[in-house]
Amino acid sequence: MDQPPAESGREVPRQQALFGWPDTEPEPATRSAFRDSPEARRMLDVREIYAEPAALDSPRGRQIMSRLPEARVTEVANHWRIPALHGNDGNIARWVRIKTDTLVLGVKHTLRTRPNGRSADWIAPGPSNGCAMACAYCYVPRRKGFANPITLFTNIEAIVAHVRRHVRAQGPKPEPNQCDPRAWVYDIGENGDCSVDALVCDNTADLVAAFRGLPTAKASFATKFVNPDLLALDPQGRTRVRFSLMPPDDARLLDIRTSPVAERIAAAADFLDAGYEVHFNLSPVVLRPGWQRDWADLLAHLDDVLPARVKRQAAAEIIMLTHNQALHEVNLGWHPRAEEVLWQPEAQETKRSQNGAVNVRYALEIKQAALTRIRQLLSDHAPWLHIRYAF
Repeated sequence: MDQPPAESGREVPRQQALFGWPDTEPEPATRSAFRDSPEARRMLDVREIYAEPAALDSPRGRQIMSRLPEARVTEVANHWRIPALHGNDGNIARWVRIKTDTLVLGVKHTLRTRPNGRSADWIAPGPSNGCAMACAYCYVPRRKGFANPITLFTNIEAIVAHVRRHVRAQGPKPEPNQCDPRAWVYDIGENGDCSVDALVCDNTADLVAAFRGLPTAKASFATKFVNPDLLALDPQGRTRVRFSLMPPDDARLLDIRTSPVAERIAAAADFLDAGYEVHFNLSPVVLRPGWQRDWADLLAHLDDVLPARVKRQAAAEIIMLTHNQALHEVNLGWHPRAEEVLWQPEAQETKRSQNGAVNVRYALEIKQAALTRIRQLLSDHAPWLHIRYAF
């Protein structure tokens, strides 16, 4: 994690006054109708940008600023420490609004690929941190305090070069595993949503293009946002999209600002036909009255609507809910109804995650019984859906 110095807080009224580029800078050829659509503007209507100077003064930073010419810019010394965002408990009431109108631009200094072995073989250095969506169980804001807008890293060339070096150093994958039978799988979106990032800049497009030229590896990212711009990126089978799914009633309560579950499912065939591998995350499984019935209905819907070509290549992950005391307290300030199902002390116990964080998860016996039940539901309603792992 990059360690921040103090932030300067100097406001920059107009980006062209600082850097000398005109308001009329041509837009990149990748700009799309969807990026300008009402749906996209509801997701992101950026009015405020906090940015490291080096991030602004980079090709990707200039691209982003050319797309957001009216946004107010405040320079900060480090993207991790912005007191107006991360240290201000008054922001809890504006949790969702900040995600809509605020963007952070930074430089990712620590480029490290670490082993995973669950969803992917490796976790690549991500092109972003934070999200414009507001899922109530999201683990990313646990380290950020009172606001969690998107932070985009503008040194994408360095990130791509690092990933290329790492892939080539591995050589061919020696044997199949749960991640993939042939290719090394790299998660490129651990701390953000690449589909939403693509509304602002070409970081996602650059990574998809890089893996197109890496025959021993695949990119992988989970998403809850259907962005048709991604259909034009020509991944040629080297990028796996994992659409996260849960029963629609859960999603309406917990997956705030995401694409409806039915839209995510309906998009699967389009993404497959565009050259992506399409998998599903059954995630998170939240235990509450009626959960088994609603998951059965969701799996039956998958079986009814997905074409055979999607089913033949599909696989899934099952991920039980993990929660956190600090996030619980933040949620009570903006979405207390979510905590009625997420915070269940009588059924949860403290666990330390792989990254060292102390969280709460369902007690072992409860979790194992739930996993057994959902596997049975899959066998009954979607027997074609191979489970890569359950956690």
